[in-house]
Amino acid sequence: MVTVSMEIQILFAGLLFLIGMVGFLVRRNIIFMLMSIEIMLNSAALVFVIAGSHWMQADGQVMFIFILTVSAAEVSVGLALTLQMYHHYKTLDADALRKLRDNKLNENL
Repeated sequence: MVTVSMEIQILFAGLLFLIGMVGFLVRRNIIFMLMSIEIMLNSAALVFVIAGSHWMQADGQVMFIFILTVSAAEVSVGLALTLQMYHHYKTLDADALRKLRDNKLNENL
């Protein structure tokens, strides 16, 4: 059986988190932003599993299940809001939605 050191595993989880953060900051499409948040949550869950297996306790797996349920709720609410935004504004670009909000505020003044 091949074993991978804990440092390499943590480095991999950090790399996944970095990919998710870059995806969240660079992409302006709301669906891609939600996917990037999911990558970051999965990276955090992976760290819990790594730590739990290192100390031979089930706490990491319990936290993984908790993070999995929270991310499922986040995705369902996020996709429902995204669908409503698309039907109302006909775009999924976060910058365009911000410009629409600014125009709406200026019209009210």
